[in-house]
Amino acid sequence: MTAWWLIQLWPASSLTYVDMKEWDLSHDRWSNVKILDVRDSSEYWENHIPGAINISVGRLPIVWQKDLTPDDEVIIFSNNWLNRKKAARILARRGFRKLYIVKDCYLSTNRKGGYCEHKNCY
Repeated sequence: MTAWWLIQLWPASSLTYVDMKEWDLSHDRWSNVKILDVRDSSEYWENHIPGAINISVGRLPIVWQKDLTPDDEVIIFSNNWLNRKKAARILARRGFRKLYIVKDCYLSTNRKGGYCEHKNCY
C-alpha cells in the first residue's frame, strides 16, 4: 500500500506546475498547447473547456496517438489530482517532455457557468 502511494505522489520528470496567474487561454504562451481533459466522457460533456481533447485516464495508454504526439505541449485537466498525475506519468513514459498542470485548478461538473473551482482556471 505504501509503494502505491509513493508511485501516485512521485512527480513525472517532464511535468511542470503552472500558477493560476499564468494560466490564461487568451495569452499567446498557451496558443499552441493542447488541452487534455482526462475525465470520463459523461463528465466531460456536462462541463468542459471548449477545444479540449477528452481521453479518460483509463483509455489514455491505448488511444493517445489519435490526438497527441510526443512533440506536443499538453496541459492536463481533471477533477481529481491523482488522475492528472497519472495521465502525466502515462504520457511521460511515451516520450512527452512538455506537460503542464495548473495548480489548484479542478474541473467541476457540479457548478453551473464555470469550468473550474477557481474563476482563473478558465
